[in-house]
Amino acid sequence: MTSTLADRPARGPATGPLASLAHRVMLTSGWRRIAVAVLAGALGALAMPPFGLFPALVVSLCLAVWLIDGSATGRKARRGAVLASALIGWAWGFGYLTAGLWWLGSAFLVEADEFLWALPLGVIGLPAVLALFYAAGFALARLLWSRGAVRIVSLAVGLAACEWLRGHLFTGFPWNTLGMALGQNLWPMQAASVFGLYGLTLLTILIAAAPATLPVADTARGRYAPLGLAGLALAGLMAFGAARVPATASPPVAGVRLRLVQPNLNQDAKFRPENRQDILDRYLELSDRAAAPDRTGIADVTHVIWPESAFPFLIQRDPEALARIAAAFPAGKQLITGAARVEAPVAGERPRFFNSILTIAAGPKFGDIYDKVHLVPFGEYLPGPLDAILRGLHIRQFVSIPGGFTAGNRETQRIMSIPGLPPVAATICYEAIFPGAIVPGATPSGPPPVPGLILNLTNDAWFGDTPGPRQHLAQARLRAVEEGLPLVRDANTGISAVVDAYGRVTASLPLGVEGVLDANLPARISGRTFYARLGDFPFGLAWAGALLLSLSARRKNA
Repeated sequence: MTSTLADRPARGPATGPLASLAHRVMLTSGWRRIAVAVLAGALGALAMPPFGLFPALVVSLCLAVWLIDGSATGRKARRGAVLASALIGWAWGFGYLTAGLWWLGSAFLVEADEFLWALPLGVIGLPAVLALFYAAGFALARLLWSRGAVRIVSLAVGLAACEWLRGHLFTGFPWNTLGMALGQNLWPMQAASVFGLYGLTLLTILIAAAPATLPVADTARGRYAPLGLAGLALAGLMAFGAARVPATASPPVAGVRLRLVQPNLNQDAKFRPENRQDILDRYLELSDRAAAPDRTGIADVTHVIWPESAFPFLIQRDPEALARIAAAFPAGKQLITGAARVEAPVAGERPRFFNSILTIAAGPKFGDIYDKVHLVPFGEYLPGPLDAILRGLHIRQFVSIPGGFTAGNRETQRIMSIPGLPPVAATICYEAIFPGAIVPGATPSGPPPVPGLILNLTNDAWFGDTPGPRQHLAQARLRAVEEGLPLVRDANTGISAVVDAYGRVTASLPLGVEGVLDANLPARISGRTFYARLGDFPFGLAWAGALLLSLSARRKNA
Protein backbone atom coordinates (compact mmCIF):
# COMPACT_ATOMS: atom_id res chain seq x y z
CA MET A 1 0.00 0.00 0.00
CA THR A 2 1.18 3.53 -0.77
CA SER A 3 2.27 5.40 2.33
CA THR A 4 0.40 8.53 3.32
CA LEU A 5 1.89 12.00 3.46
CA ALA A 6 1.63 11.89 7.22
CA ASP A 7 4.14 9.01 7.22
CA ARG A 8 6.84 11.17 5.68
CA PRO A 9 6.66 14.72 7.02
CA ALA A 10 10.32 15.37 6.32
CA ARG A 11 10.44 14.36 2.64
CA GLY A 12 8.66 17.34 1.11
CA PRO A 13 10.83 20.37 0.38
CA ALA A 14 8.34 22.85 1.78
CA THR A 15 9.11 24.39 5.16
CA GLY A 16 7.65 27.18 7.24
CA PRO A 17 4.44 27.85 9.17
CA LEU A 18 2.10 26.54 6.45
CA ALA A 19 3.97 23.25 6.18
CA SER A 20 3.99 22.96 9.95
CA LEU A 21 0.25 23.55 10.07
CA ALA A 22 -0.42 20.98 7.35
CA HIS A 23 1.56 18.30 9.17
CA ARG A 24 -0.08 19.09 12.49
CA VAL A 25 -3.48 18.66 10.86
CA MET A 26 -2.40 15.37 9.26
CA LEU A 27 -1.20 14.00 12.56
CA THR A 28 -4.30 14.87 14.59
CA SER A 29 -6.23 11.91 15.92
CA GLY A 30 -9.25 11.00 18.00
CA TRP A 31 -11.62 13.75 19.01
CA ARG A 32 -9.18 16.45 17.89
CA ARG A 33 -9.38 15.19 14.31
CA ILE A 34 -13.19 15.26 14.45
CA ALA A 35 -13.16 18.74 15.98
CA VAL A 36 -10.86 20.06 13.24
CA ALA A 37 -13.13 18.53 10.58
CA VAL A 38 -16.28 20.06 12.10
CA LEU A 39 -14.64 23.49 12.37
CA ALA A 40 -13.29 23.22 8.81
CA GLY A 41 -16.75 22.45 7.47
CA ALA A 42 -18.32 25.30 9.44
CA LEU A 43 -15.70 27.68 8.06
CA GLY A 44 -16.59 26.60 4.52
CA ALA A 45 -20.18 27.71 5.05
CA LEU A 46 -18.95 31.32 5.07
CA ALA A 47 -18.38 30.97 1.32
CA MET A 48 -22.14 30.67 0.79
CA PRO A 49 -24.55 33.58 0.38
CA PRO A 50 -24.96 36.11 1.86
CA PHE A 51 -21.32 36.18 3.03
CA GLY A 52 -19.60 35.01 -0.15
CA LEU A 53 -16.14 34.59 1.45
CA PHE A 54 -14.52 32.28 -1.09
CA PRO A 55 -11.18 32.19 0.81
CA ALA A 56 -13.08 30.51 3.68
CA LEU A 57 -13.82 27.57 1.37
CA VAL A 58 -10.16 27.49 0.29
CA VAL A 59 -9.06 27.06 3.90
CA SER A 60 -11.86 24.59 4.58
CA LEU A 61 -11.03 22.28 1.67
CA CYS A 62 -7.29 22.49 2.24
CA LEU A 63 -7.88 21.30 5.78
CA ALA A 64 -10.04 18.51 4.34
CA VAL A 65 -7.18 17.39 2.07
CA TRP A 66 -4.70 17.30 4.95
CA LEU A 67 -7.15 15.42 7.15
CA ILE A 68 -7.57 12.76 4.47
CA ASP A 69 -3.78 12.68 4.02
CA GLY A 70 -3.50 11.71 7.64
CA SER A 71 -6.49 9.37 7.75
CA ALA A 72 -4.27 6.27 7.97
CA THR A 73 -0.73 6.21 9.25
CA GLY A 74 1.87 3.50 9.46
CA ARG A 75 0.64 0.26 7.93
CA LYS A 76 -3.04 0.45 8.73
CA ALA A 77 -5.27 -1.44 6.36
CA ARG A 78 -6.84 0.35 3.43
CA ARG A 79 -10.27 -0.33 4.90
CA GLY A 80 -9.26 1.56 8.03
CA ALA A 81 -8.17 4.55 5.94
CA VAL A 82 -11.47 4.63 4.09
CA LEU A 83 -13.53 4.37 7.29
CA ALA A 84 -11.43 7.07 8.93
CA SER A 85 -11.99 9.33 5.91
CA ALA A 86 -15.71 8.63 6.00
CA LEU A 87 -15.82 9.77 9.62
CA ILE A 88 -13.84 12.88 8.73
CA GLY A 89 -16.24 13.53 5.88
CA TRP A 90 -19.27 13.15 8.13
CA ALA A 91 -17.79 15.59 10.64
CA TRP A 92 -16.85 18.07 7.89
CA GLY A 93 -20.33 17.83 6.37
CA PHE A 94 -22.01 18.20 9.76
CA GLY A 95 -20.06 21.38 10.44
CA TYR A 96 -20.73 22.74 6.96
CA LEU A 97 -24.46 22.06 7.00
CA THR A 98 -25.06 23.11 10.60
CA ALA A 99 -23.32 26.44 10.05
CA GLY A 100 -25.08 26.95 6.73
CA LEU A 101 -28.60 25.82 7.66
CA TRP A 102 -29.01 26.90 11.31
CA TRP A 103 -31.69 29.36 10.22
CA LEU A 104 -34.08 26.45 9.60
CA GLY A 105 -34.70 26.61 13.34
CA SER A 106 -36.72 29.79 12.81
CA ALA A 107 -39.55 27.75 11.29
CA PHE A 108 -39.93 25.77 14.52
CA LEU A 109 -40.49 28.99 16.45
CA VAL A 110 -43.43 30.22 14.38
CA GLU A 111 -45.77 27.85 16.25
CA ALA A 112 -43.43 27.18 19.15
CA ASP A 113 -46.17 25.70 21.30
CA GLU A 114 -46.48 22.85 18.81
CA PHE A 115 -43.06 22.49 17.18
CA LEU A 116 -40.41 23.76 19.60
CA TRP A 117 -39.69 20.20 20.73
CA ALA A 118 -38.59 19.36 17.18
CA LEU A 119 -36.15 22.26 16.81
CA PRO A 120 -33.04 20.12 17.52
CA LEU A 121 -34.19 17.69 14.81
CA GLY A 122 -34.13 20.48 12.23
CA VAL A 123 -31.02 22.33 13.35
CA ILE A 124 -28.87 19.33 14.29
CA GLY A 125 -30.68 16.20 13.13
CA LEU A 126 -31.05 17.21 9.47
CA PRO A 127 -27.35 18.18 9.09
CA ALA A 128 -26.38 14.95 10.85
CA VAL A 129 -28.34 12.89 8.31
CA LEU A 130 -27.29 14.90 5.25
CA ALA A 131 -23.66 14.70 6.39
CA LEU A 132 -23.77 11.02 5.46
CA PHE A 133 -23.47 12.15 1.83
CA TYR A 134 -20.18 13.86 2.69
CA ALA A 135 -19.04 10.74 4.53
CA ALA A 136 -19.56 8.81 1.29
CA GLY A 137 -17.82 11.54 -0.72
CA PHE A 138 -14.73 11.56 1.49
CA ALA A 139 -14.64 7.75 1.50
CA LEU A 140 -14.72 7.68 -2.31
CA ALA A 141 -11.98 10.29 -2.42
CA ARG A 142 -9.83 8.17 -0.08
CA LEU A 143 -10.35 5.09 -2.25
CA LEU A 144 -8.93 7.10 -5.16
CA TRP A 145 -6.25 8.88 -3.10
CA SER A 146 -2.73 9.09 -4.43
CA ARG A 147 0.45 10.68 -3.15
CA GLY A 148 0.71 13.57 -5.58
CA ALA A 149 -1.26 16.60 -6.59
CA VAL A 150 -3.90 14.48 -8.34
CA ARG A 151 -5.40 13.78 -4.91
CA ILE A 152 -7.07 17.20 -5.30
CA VAL A 153 -8.92 15.72 -8.28
CA SER A 154 -9.89 12.73 -6.13
CA LEU A 155 -11.44 15.04 -3.56
CA ALA A 156 -13.37 16.82 -6.32
CA VAL A 157 -14.63 13.49 -7.66
CA GLY A 158 -15.86 12.40 -4.24
CA LEU A 159 -17.44 15.69 -3.18
CA ALA A 160 -19.04 16.47 -6.56
CA ALA A 161 -20.61 13.01 -6.59
CA CYS A 162 -21.95 13.45 -3.06
CA GLU A 163 -23.39 16.87 -3.91
CA TRP A 164 -25.16 15.46 -6.98
CA LEU A 165 -26.60 12.62 -4.89
CA ARG A 166 -27.67 15.04 -2.15
CA GLY A 167 -29.60 16.95 -4.77
CA HIS A 168 -31.43 13.89 -6.11
CA LEU A 169 -31.89 11.12 -3.54
CA PHE A 170 -34.81 11.03 -1.08
CA THR A 171 -36.59 13.92 -2.85
CA GLY A 172 -33.29 15.86 -2.98
CA PHE A 173 -32.03 18.88 -1.05
CA PRO A 174 -29.36 20.73 -3.09
CA TRP A 175 -29.27 23.72 -0.75
CA ASN A 176 -25.86 25.41 -0.48
CA THR A 177 -24.27 23.03 -2.95
CA LEU A 178 -20.54 23.84 -2.96
CA GLY A 179 -20.71 25.31 -6.47
CA MET A 180 -22.70 28.22 -5.04
CA ALA A 181 -19.40 29.60 -3.71
CA LEU A 182 -18.76 30.72 -7.29
CA GLY A 183 -22.36 30.56 -8.50
CA GLN A 184 -23.37 33.69 -6.59
CA ASN A 185 -20.97 35.93 -8.53
CA LEU A 186 -22.00 37.39 -11.89
CA TRP A 187 -19.04 36.40 -14.07
CA PRO A 188 -18.20 32.94 -12.69
CA MET A 189 -21.90 32.00 -12.57
CA GLN A 190 -22.12 32.22 -16.38
CA ALA A 191 -20.38 28.84 -16.60
CA ALA A 192 -23.64 27.34 -15.30
CA SER A 193 -25.13 28.05 -18.72
CA VAL A 194 -22.79 25.33 -20.04
CA PHE A 195 -22.57 22.66 -17.35
CA GLY A 196 -24.93 23.74 -14.58
CA LEU A 197 -24.52 23.93 -10.83
CA TYR A 198 -22.88 20.51 -10.48
CA GLY A 199 -20.27 21.22 -13.13
CA LEU A 200 -19.58 24.49 -11.35
CA THR A 201 -19.29 22.49 -8.12
CA LEU A 202 -16.60 20.25 -9.62
CA LEU A 203 -14.63 23.31 -10.71
CA THR A 204 -15.14 25.08 -7.39
CA ILE A 205 -13.65 22.16 -5.44
CA LEU A 206 -10.67 21.86 -7.79
CA ILE A 207 -9.93 25.56 -7.50
CA ALA A 208 -10.50 25.91 -3.76
CA ALA A 209 -8.53 22.79 -2.75
CA ALA A 210 -5.52 23.46 -5.01
CA PRO A 211 -3.47 25.41 -2.40
CA ALA A 212 -3.38 22.25 -0.24
CA THR A 213 -0.36 21.11 -2.27
CA LEU A 214 1.74 24.15 -1.32
CA PRO A 215 3.10 22.97 2.03
CA VAL A 216 3.58 19.29 1.20
CA ALA A 217 4.89 18.13 -2.16
CA ASP A 218 7.87 16.13 -3.39
CA THR A 219 8.79 18.66 -6.09
CA ALA A 220 8.33 22.33 -6.82
CA ARG A 221 6.21 21.36 -9.81
CA GLY A 222 3.92 19.28 -7.62
CA ARG A 223 3.68 22.18 -5.21
CA TYR A 224 2.89 25.03 -7.56
CA ALA A 225 1.31 23.44 -10.66
CA PRO A 226 -2.11 22.83 -9.04
CA LEU A 227 -2.25 26.42 -7.81
CA GLY A 228 -1.28 27.71 -11.24
CA LEU A 229 -3.92 25.58 -12.95
CA ALA A 230 -6.52 26.73 -10.42
CA GLY A 231 -5.61 30.33 -11.15
CA LEU A 232 -5.96 29.73 -14.88
CA ALA A 233 -9.32 28.02 -14.36
CA LEU A 234 -10.62 30.90 -12.26
CA ALA A 235 -9.35 33.42 -14.80
CA GLY A 236 -11.02 31.42 -17.56
CA LEU A 237 -14.33 31.47 -15.70
CA MET A 238 -14.06 35.22 -15.23
CA ALA A 239 -13.15 35.80 -18.88
CA PHE A 240 -15.99 33.62 -20.14
CA GLY A 241 -18.43 35.42 -17.89
CA ALA A 242 -17.22 38.85 -18.88
CA ALA A 243 -17.55 37.94 -22.55
CA ARG A 244 -21.00 36.41 -22.14
CA VAL A 245 -22.69 39.16 -20.12
CA PRO A 246 -23.64 42.02 -22.44
CA ALA A 247 -22.65 45.53 -21.52
CA THR A 248 -26.19 46.79 -22.05
CA ALA A 249 -29.36 45.88 -20.20
CA SER A 250 -31.53 43.09 -21.56
CA PRO A 251 -34.32 44.45 -23.75
CA PRO A 252 -37.82 44.35 -22.21
CA VAL A 253 -40.63 42.18 -23.54
CA ALA A 254 -43.02 44.50 -25.34
CA GLY A 255 -46.40 45.09 -23.77
CA VAL A 256 -45.61 43.56 -20.37
CA ARG A 257 -45.61 45.65 -17.21
CA LEU A 258 -45.37 43.75 -13.96
CA ARG A 259 -46.31 44.66 -10.40
CA LEU A 260 -44.94 42.38 -7.68
CA VAL A 261 -46.72 42.75 -4.35
CA GLN A 262 -44.68 42.11 -1.20
CA PRO A 263 -47.09 42.36 1.77
CA ASN A 264 -44.51 41.46 4.45
CA LEU A 265 -47.00 39.48 6.54
CA ASN A 266 -45.63 37.75 9.61
CA GLN A 267 -46.03 34.01 9.41
CA ASP A 268 -47.66 33.63 12.82
CA ALA A 269 -50.51 35.95 11.85
CA LYS A 270 -50.67 35.19 8.17
CA PHE A 271 -52.52 31.88 8.26
CA ARG A 272 -55.15 32.80 10.83
CA PRO A 273 -58.58 32.77 9.18
CA GLU A 274 -59.81 35.55 11.45
CA ASN A 275 -57.38 37.89 9.67
CA ARG A 276 -58.72 37.10 6.20
CA GLN A 277 -60.38 40.48 5.72
CA ASP A 278 -57.33 42.52 6.77
CA ILE A 279 -55.05 40.38 4.62
CA LEU A 280 -57.15 40.77 1.49
CA ASP A 281 -57.45 44.51 2.18
CA ARG A 282 -53.66 44.77 2.31
CA TYR A 283 -53.20 42.90 -0.99
CA LEU A 284 -55.76 45.02 -2.80
CA GLU A 285 -54.42 48.29 -1.38
CA LEU A 286 -50.85 47.44 -2.37
CA SER A 287 -51.94 46.25 -5.81
CA ASP A 288 -53.49 49.63 -6.56
CA ARG A 289 -50.98 51.82 -4.73
CA ALA A 290 -49.36 54.66 -6.68
CA ALA A 291 -45.65 53.86 -6.89
CA ALA A 292 -44.50 56.41 -9.48
CA PRO A 293 -45.98 59.11 -11.70
CA ASP A 294 -46.40 56.59 -14.52
CA ARG A 295 -47.45 53.68 -12.27
CA THR A 296 -50.51 54.76 -10.30
CA GLY A 297 -51.87 51.29 -9.68
CA ILE A 298 -53.51 48.35 -11.41
CA ALA A 299 -54.55 50.50 -14.35
CA ASP A 300 -50.94 51.08 -15.34
CA VAL A 301 -49.67 47.50 -15.24
CA THR A 302 -50.62 44.36 -17.12
CA HIS A 303 -49.96 41.69 -14.48
CA VAL A 304 -50.15 41.85 -10.70
CA ILE A 305 -48.34 39.08 -8.83
CA TRP A 306 -49.03 37.96 -5.27
CA PRO A 307 -46.76 35.50 -3.39
CA GLU A 308 -47.11 31.85 -2.43
CA SER A 309 -50.13 30.88 -0.29
CA ALA A 310 -51.40 34.44 -0.25
CA PHE A 311 -54.58 33.66 1.68
CA PRO A 312 -55.44 31.90 4.96
CA PHE A 313 -58.56 30.58 3.20
CA LEU A 314 -59.57 28.86 -0.04
CA ILE A 315 -60.02 31.69 -2.52
CA GLN A 316 -61.85 29.49 -5.00
CA ARG A 317 -64.58 28.86 -2.44
CA ASP A 318 -64.97 32.42 -1.20
CA PRO A 319 -67.45 34.33 -3.41
CA GLU A 320 -67.08 37.52 -1.37
CA ALA A 321 -63.30 37.64 -1.80
CA LEU A 322 -63.59 36.80 -5.48
CA ALA A 323 -66.14 39.59 -5.94
CA ARG A 324 -63.74 42.10 -4.37
CA ILE A 325 -60.92 40.93 -6.62
CA ALA A 326 -63.19 41.16 -9.66
CA ALA A 327 -64.10 44.72 -8.74
CA ALA A 328 -60.44 45.70 -8.37
CA PHE A 329 -59.17 44.16 -11.62
CA PRO A 330 -60.65 45.62 -14.81
CA ALA A 331 -60.76 43.81 -18.12
CA GLY A 332 -57.37 43.08 -19.63
CA LYS A 333 -55.56 42.81 -16.28
CA GLN A 334 -54.27 39.55 -14.85
CA LEU A 335 -53.77 38.54 -11.24
CA ILE A 336 -51.23 35.76 -10.66
CA THR A 337 -51.30 34.49 -7.12
CA GLY A 338 -50.20 31.66 -4.93
CA ALA A 339 -53.05 29.94 -3.14
CA ALA A 340 -54.08 26.68 -1.59
CA ARG A 341 -56.77 24.96 -3.61
CA VAL A 342 -58.87 21.87 -3.02
CA GLU A 343 -60.37 19.25 -5.29
CA ALA A 344 -63.69 17.72 -4.40
CA PRO A 345 -63.19 14.27 -2.89
CA VAL A 346 -63.92 11.09 -4.77
CA ALA A 347 -66.25 8.73 -2.90
CA GLY A 348 -64.43 7.20 0.05
CA GLU A 349 -61.40 9.50 -0.21
CA ARG A 350 -60.43 12.68 1.59
CA PRO A 351 -60.29 16.02 -0.24
CA ARG A 352 -56.97 16.71 -1.96
CA PHE A 353 -55.28 20.04 -1.27
CA PHE A 354 -52.67 21.57 -3.56
CA ASN A 355 -50.16 24.39 -3.18
CA SER A 356 -50.89 26.20 -6.41
CA ILE A 357 -50.44 29.20 -8.64
CA LEU A 358 -53.77 30.55 -9.87
CA THR A 359 -54.43 33.09 -12.59
CA ILE A 360 -57.51 35.26 -12.21
CA ALA A 361 -58.87 37.71 -14.74
CA ALA A 362 -61.80 40.12 -14.63
CA GLY A 363 -65.08 38.41 -14.08
CA PRO A 364 -63.56 36.79 -12.09
CA LYS A 365 -62.42 34.05 -14.41
CA PHE A 366 -59.86 31.44 -13.46
CA GLY A 367 -57.21 30.70 -16.06
CA ASP A 368 -54.33 28.27 -16.06
CA ILE A 369 -53.30 26.56 -12.81
CA TYR A 370 -49.98 25.14 -11.64
CA ASP A 371 -49.80 22.69 -8.72
CA LYS A 372 -46.51 22.43 -6.86
CA VAL A 373 -44.78 19.17 -7.78
CA HIS A 374 -41.79 19.12 -5.41
CA LEU A 375 -43.26 19.41 -1.94
CA VAL A 376 -41.22 20.00 1.23
CA PRO A 377 -41.07 16.86 3.41
CA PHE A 378 -42.41 17.54 6.93
CA GLY A 379 -43.22 21.09 5.85
CA GLU A 380 -46.04 20.40 3.39
CA TYR A 381 -46.59 16.67 3.85
CA LEU A 382 -45.44 13.76 5.96
CA PRO A 383 -43.45 11.14 4.02
CA GLY A 384 -45.53 8.05 3.24
CA PRO A 385 -43.91 5.48 5.58
CA LEU A 386 -44.06 7.91 8.50
CA ASP A 387 -47.44 9.47 7.79
CA ALA A 388 -49.67 7.09 9.77
CA ILE A 389 -47.17 6.79 12.65
CA LEU A 390 -46.70 10.53 13.10
CA ARG A 391 -50.39 11.31 12.78
CA GLY A 392 -51.06 8.65 15.40
CA LEU A 393 -48.77 10.68 17.66
CA HIS A 394 -50.73 13.86 16.72
CA ILE A 395 -47.77 15.26 14.81
CA ARG A 396 -48.53 17.16 11.63
CA GLN A 397 -46.57 18.96 8.94
CA PHE A 398 -45.85 22.69 9.38
CA VAL A 399 -48.57 23.80 6.98
CA SER A 400 -51.90 23.22 8.69
CA ILE A 401 -53.71 21.46 5.85
CA PRO A 402 -55.74 18.33 6.63
CA GLY A 403 -53.60 15.43 5.46
CA GLY A 404 -50.99 17.77 3.99
CA PHE A 405 -50.64 18.92 0.39
CA THR A 406 -50.82 16.59 -2.58
CA ALA A 407 -48.05 16.89 -5.16
CA GLY A 408 -48.89 17.96 -8.68
CA ASN A 409 -48.61 15.30 -11.36
CA ARG A 410 -45.08 15.14 -12.74
CA GLU A 411 -46.28 13.56 -15.97
CA THR A 412 -48.75 16.30 -16.75
CA GLN A 413 -46.76 19.23 -15.37
CA ARG A 414 -46.65 21.80 -18.10
CA ILE A 415 -45.66 25.33 -18.91
CA MET A 416 -48.31 27.81 -17.77
CA SER A 417 -50.18 29.81 -20.36
CA ILE A 418 -50.99 33.29 -19.04
CA PRO A 419 -52.51 35.92 -21.37
CA GLY A 420 -50.06 38.68 -22.16
CA LEU A 421 -46.95 36.75 -21.05
CA PRO A 422 -44.58 34.41 -22.85
CA PRO A 423 -44.95 30.75 -21.77
CA VAL A 424 -44.20 30.55 -18.05
CA ALA A 425 -42.00 27.97 -16.29
CA ALA A 426 -43.75 28.04 -12.91
CA THR A 427 -42.09 27.15 -9.60
CA ILE A 428 -43.27 27.50 -6.02
CA CYS A 429 -40.92 28.09 -3.08
CA TYR A 430 -37.88 25.82 -3.05
CA GLU A 431 -38.66 24.21 -6.41
CA ALA A 432 -36.39 26.92 -7.79
CA ILE A 433 -33.29 25.40 -6.15
CA PHE A 434 -33.31 22.23 -8.29
CA PRO A 435 -31.03 22.42 -11.35
CA GLY A 436 -32.51 20.91 -14.50
CA ALA A 437 -36.02 20.69 -13.03
CA ILE A 438 -37.30 24.11 -14.06
CA VAL A 439 -38.61 23.20 -17.49
CA PRO A 440 -40.73 20.02 -17.66
CA GLY A 441 -39.75 17.33 -20.10
CA ALA A 442 -41.69 15.99 -23.04
CA THR A 443 -45.01 14.25 -22.43
CA PRO A 444 -46.91 11.79 -24.64
CA SER A 445 -48.53 14.80 -26.28
CA GLY A 446 -45.12 16.23 -27.20
CA PRO A 447 -42.57 18.69 -25.83
CA PRO A 448 -43.84 21.71 -23.87
CA PRO A 449 -43.62 25.20 -25.33
CA VAL A 450 -40.25 26.90 -24.90
CA PRO A 451 -40.72 29.17 -21.87
CA GLY A 452 -40.01 32.88 -21.85
CA LEU A 453 -39.54 33.28 -18.10
CA ILE A 454 -39.25 31.52 -14.75
CA LEU A 455 -41.93 32.51 -12.25
CA ASN A 456 -41.15 31.78 -8.60
CA LEU A 457 -43.72 32.50 -5.91
CA THR A 458 -42.47 31.90 -2.39
CA ASN A 459 -43.08 32.59 1.27
CA ASP A 460 -39.84 32.87 3.23
CA ALA A 461 -41.54 34.42 6.27
CA TRP A 462 -40.91 31.16 8.11
CA PHE A 463 -37.21 32.07 8.32
CA GLY A 464 -37.26 35.73 9.30
CA ASP A 465 -34.26 37.99 8.78
CA THR A 466 -31.68 35.21 8.42
CA PRO A 467 -29.38 34.00 5.63
CA GLY A 468 -32.13 31.62 4.44
CA PRO A 469 -34.12 34.01 2.21
CA ARG A 470 -30.91 35.44 0.76
CA GLN A 471 -29.58 31.98 -0.05
CA HIS A 472 -32.93 31.13 -1.63
CA LEU A 473 -32.75 34.09 -4.00
CA ALA A 474 -29.13 33.33 -4.94
CA GLN A 475 -30.03 29.79 -5.95
CA ALA A 476 -33.09 30.85 -7.93
CA ARG A 477 -30.94 33.44 -9.67
CA LEU A 478 -28.55 30.72 -10.87
CA ARG A 479 -31.49 28.88 -12.48
CA ALA A 480 -32.00 31.94 -14.69
CA VAL A 481 -28.41 31.61 -15.96
CA GLU A 482 -28.66 27.84 -16.45
CA GLU A 483 -31.85 28.11 -18.49
CA GLY A 484 -31.19 31.44 -20.20
CA LEU A 485 -34.52 32.77 -18.89
CA PRO A 486 -35.45 35.84 -16.86
CA LEU A 487 -36.66 35.18 -13.33
CA VAL A 488 -39.66 36.89 -11.73
CA ARG A 489 -39.67 36.15 -8.00
CA ASP A 490 -42.40 37.35 -5.65
CA ALA A 491 -41.84 36.66 -1.94
CA ASN A 492 -44.18 37.46 0.95
CA THR A 493 -41.51 39.07 3.13
CA GLY A 494 -38.85 39.38 0.45
CA ILE A 495 -36.58 39.26 -1.32
CA SER A 496 -38.79 39.94 -4.35
CA ALA A 497 -36.82 40.54 -7.53
CA VAL A 498 -36.72 40.54 -11.30
CA VAL A 499 -33.55 38.96 -12.69
CA ASP A 500 -32.51 38.90 -16.33
CA ALA A 501 -31.31 35.82 -18.21
CA TYR A 502 -27.69 36.56 -17.24
CA GLY A 503 -28.38 36.64 -13.51
CA ARG A 504 -28.40 40.43 -13.21
CA VAL A 505 -30.94 41.74 -10.71
CA THR A 506 -32.82 44.48 -12.57
CA ALA A 507 -35.21 45.39 -9.76
CA SER A 508 -35.74 44.19 -6.18
CA LEU A 509 -37.40 44.83 -2.84
CA PRO A 510 -35.31 44.18 0.27
CA LEU A 511 -36.12 41.64 2.95
CA GLY A 512 -38.68 42.65 5.58
CA VAL A 513 -40.22 45.55 3.68
CA GLU A 514 -43.84 46.07 2.65
CA GLY A 515 -44.16 47.46 -0.85
CA VAL A 516 -44.65 46.95 -4.55
CA LEU A 517 -42.10 46.43 -7.27
CA ASP A 518 -42.96 47.66 -10.75
CA ALA A 519 -40.73 46.29 -13.46
CA ASN A 520 -40.50 45.36 -17.10
CA LEU A 521 -39.92 41.74 -18.05
CA PRO A 522 -36.42 41.21 -19.51
CA ALA A 523 -36.27 39.15 -22.68
CA ARG A 524 -34.88 35.60 -22.67
CA ILE A 525 -31.62 34.89 -24.48
CA SER A 526 -31.75 33.92 -28.12
CA GLY A 527 -31.90 30.13 -28.43
CA ARG A 528 -31.36 27.72 -25.55
CA THR A 529 -28.32 27.41 -23.35
CA PHE A 530 -26.01 24.42 -23.58
CA TYR A 531 -27.22 23.32 -20.14
CA ALA A 532 -30.89 23.69 -21.07
CA ARG A 533 -30.32 21.33 -24.00
CA LEU A 534 -28.07 18.74 -22.36
CA GLY A 535 -28.70 19.03 -18.62
CA ASP A 536 -26.08 17.34 -16.42
CA PHE A 537 -24.52 15.38 -19.30
CA PRO A 538 -21.52 17.78 -19.60
CA PHE A 539 -20.99 17.52 -15.84
CA GLY A 540 -21.14 13.73 -16.10
CA LEU A 541 -18.45 13.73 -18.78
CA ALA A 542 -16.19 16.03 -16.77
CA TRP A 543 -16.72 13.94 -13.64
CA ALA A 544 -15.93 10.72 -15.51
CA GLY A 545 -12.73 12.29 -16.87
CA ALA A 546 -11.68 13.35 -13.36
CA LEU A 547 -12.43 9.83 -12.12
CA LEU A 548 -10.23 8.26 -14.81
CA LEU A 549 -7.41 10.66 -13.96
CA SER A 550 -7.67 9.73 -10.29
CA LEU A 551 -7.70 6.00 -11.06
CA SER A 552 -4.66 6.36 -13.29
CA ALA A 553 -2.71 8.22 -10.61
CA ARG A 554 -3.77 5.66 -8.02
CA ARG A 555 -2.42 2.79 -10.13
CA LYS A 556 0.90 4.55 -10.70
CA ASN A 557 1.35 5.00 -6.94
CA ALA A 558 0.22 1.50 -6.00
